Amino acid sequence: MIRIGIMGYGNLGRGVEAAVTKSPDMELVGVFTRRDPETVKIHTDGVKVYKLDDCKTMTDDIDVMILCNGSATDLPWMSPEYAHYFNTVESFDTHSDIPDHVDNVNAADIANDKTSIVSCGWDPGLFSVNRVMANAIVPNGKAYTFWGKGVSQGHSDAVRRIPGVKDARQYTIPIEDALEEIRDGKTPDLTARQMHKREVFVVPDDDVTEEDKQDIVDDIVTMPSYFDEYDTTVHFITEEEMQRDHSGLPHGGFVLRSGKVGYEDDQSAVIEYRLKLDSNPAFTGSVLVACARACYRLNKDGKYGCLTMLDVPPAYYSPMSRDDLLEHLM
Repeated sequence: MIRIGIMGYGNLGRGVEAAVTKSPDMELVGVFTRRDPETVKIHTDGVKVYKLDDCKTMTDDIDVMILCNGSATDLPWMSPEYAHYFNTVESFDTHSDIPDHVDNVNAADIANDKTSIVSCGWDPGLFSVNRVMANAIVPNGKAYTFWGKGVSQGHSDAVRRIPGVKDARQYTIPIEDALEEIRDGKTPDLTARQMHKREVFVVPDDDVTEEDKQDIVDDIVTMPSYFDEYDTTVHFITEEEMQRDHSGLPHGGFVLRSGKVGYEDDQSAVIEYRLKLDSNPAFTGSVLVACARACYRLNKDGKYGCLTMLDVPPAYYSPMSRDDLLEHLM
């Protein structure tokens, strides 16, 4: 059995726990939190919740530590720190910072004969693998990534920071006409506005006036790097409506590559990979658990250092034997 530790117990940590319970080759050893352990209730009977740094006394009890923490402020320091003590898996998702993050974690891994797989999930992660495969197979073409329809937690948080906003959910929605154009074998040049639109649901503070609401709308639609490059619609709703209609965390998306193959580059080829998720954190937790299995195996093989999902043989993710994989999935 692969012995798993979970660091952090929010939505993602609960998703990881659920996936571990469905993995016949894994067992959960402990959950580690910055909160008071007495206040954290988990689903797995007989498994304890510990203070965060109690894990450093349990290095012989855990084969892989899954870090379920945020990319903005936690994982940049936590991933290299805990790679001194454990094989680790996490979901760092700031795309532009991934090369430096890999280097930082790799240094800790190499110094301690540990293995890490970082930036696991669906984007980066599964979508990254698909982009690499599609680009290699259809080099004369263009790649496109669409996200949604789904809740963007980062964008929702940005809206909640606007004065007068009590709660908010932001949905990223693909433009169907753009999707269909690519599916038809075309390779258009598309702006951000032509690929996605954004829809925002806002619960205002109790004392917000109609004039204040217009200010909130203006703050949202002009927000740099979040909304200013997209057509954005803002709806004001009640707390009851938010709880009833927007309490879930659905997401998903598409990776497409459209191009030409053949001697004369005259044969159209379109590759499409799609995810449709009722729960982003539950699905991402399942990806992390599959990566934990691969991480454990790679470490046993003596493959030390920091990897991404691009570096892992696909068979290492599966609990099935190679013979079973060849017979049933090949």
